[in-house]
Amino acid sequence: MQESTVTVKGQTTLPKGVRVALNLSAGDRIRYIMLDGGEVRLLRVGSVRRLRGLLADSQRTAVSLDEMDEAIAAGACE
Repeated sequence: MQESTVTVKGQTTLPKGVRVALNLSAGDRIRYIMLDGGEVRLLRVGSVRRLRGLLADSQRTAVSLDEMDEAIAAGACE
């Protein structure tokens, strides 16, 4: 179990094990989720910038809106 101390200003340092587990580095943001029973869950807030290129695929070619509509209609019929 890891713990840290809260300062007079309400600040604390996350233990190294927590930073490593959440893959946190300087400047990263975390979200606090309040749970029942006085528990709190910490989540790493992902930046939208990290999604850049996620769907990029050099093998894919652009399709027209008509081709999209046909694919949707074909899928709806199945």
